[in-house]
Amino acid sequence: MGIADTYSRGRRLVVERPLVLVLGLVAVLFLLDLARKVTAGSLSVASLATFLEEGLILGLVLGLAGVGLSMTYAILGFANFAHGDYISAGAFAGWATTYVIGGLGTLPLGDLLLLGVSGDANAGTVGASVTSTPVATLVGFVVAVAFAALLTLGIDRLAFKPMREQEGIALLIASIGVALALRYVLAFVFGTSSSGLTAGDPSILTIPPITIPDFAILGFEISGVAVLRSPISITAHELTLTFGAVALLVGVHLLLQRTKLGTAMRAMADNRDLARVTGIPTESVVRATWLVGGGLSGAAGYLIVLWRGTIAFDFGWVLLLLIFAAVILGGIGSVYGAMFGGLTIGIAQNLSLIWLPSEFSTAAAFGVMILVLIFKPAGLFGGVTTA
Repeated sequence: MGIADTYSRGRRLVVERPLVLVLGLVAVLFLLDLARKVTAGSLSVASLATFLEEGLILGLVLGLAGVGLSMTYAILGFANFAHGDYISAGAFAGWATTYVIGGLGTLPLGDLLLLGVSGDANAGTVGASVTSTPVATLVGFVVAVAFAALLTLGIDRLAFKPMREQEGIALLIASIGVALALRYVLAFVFGTSSSGLTAGDPSILTIPPITIPDFAILGFEISGVAVLRSPISITAHELTLTFGAVALLVGVHLLLQRTKLGTAMRAMADNRDLARVTGIPTESVVRATWLVGGGLSGAAGYLIVLWRGTIAFDFGWVLLLLIFAAVILGGIGSVYGAMFGGLTIGIAQNLSLIWLPSEFSTAAAFGVMILVLIFKPAGLFGGVTTA
């Protein structure tokens, strides 16, 4: 490419898409400022790694929950606002099971089922964690997945199936009503205050400080550089969430690409009427979609409570905003877009804490979503065409 061609392309970029140039410059300035903070010592490498680690963990949860939301949209054609409350319901069912198994014989059954709303069941008395109560935690996780899957299927039979042929807006409004009903059933049973559930989360993997030894280059002696001045600890709950979420996301990929059900799901996402004409049992695929999407929402709810250690009746509703941001950023209706969008939103929200107060972190995540949509209105993965 000659100098004239390079100049011509650069001129077209400036004239036709000046916003791209401005945003590119802003991104470069942020990277330079980040490098300055690290080299000046105002931001340690360990702190930066912690921001990235927590952003990755949050992103995995958002991606896991977002997959179910994307599948629902791709196949049924409406945004399900009850999805966040499926997350909450699955988490409460799973943790109630964990408490019953972990504390049975030491505390009254009613106290355990209600997760300490009344009585003495709490993080200190039950001591639920991956390391201290592994069987109870595993069984609770399975119950969370199964309960959320069956709940979503049951609600579909009662509320959404009779409206299947309605416009998307009617289903959306119905989903808001389902969300409100579920949320306040949880509030009635478990109360409206936040409860601490998990015991201490022990560190099981530590990355030690890293120092580059003295070396010489081009005749210059360079003394050792401390890349990582303090160790980074990774806890049992963080590892459990990471491996669990990755395993489930890989399972979704294999389901979509290697099974007949996955092929039928992708066909319905592409053209539901054509799928019906070609003999695909569309109602069976819809049931499977609810089961898979609901199960993933229950898994996401249980894992994020395991990580954060607290639960509240509306935490799924609060997460729903970030889940929608992830799904829209990746391309609503795209399963792979939801995975990647979740990681992007999670990391962006946590990295924004380097520059912004925590109250503005969610706004920063939505800002990233808006900027991406300016250039790719269909999202990073182009929506249902990549389902």
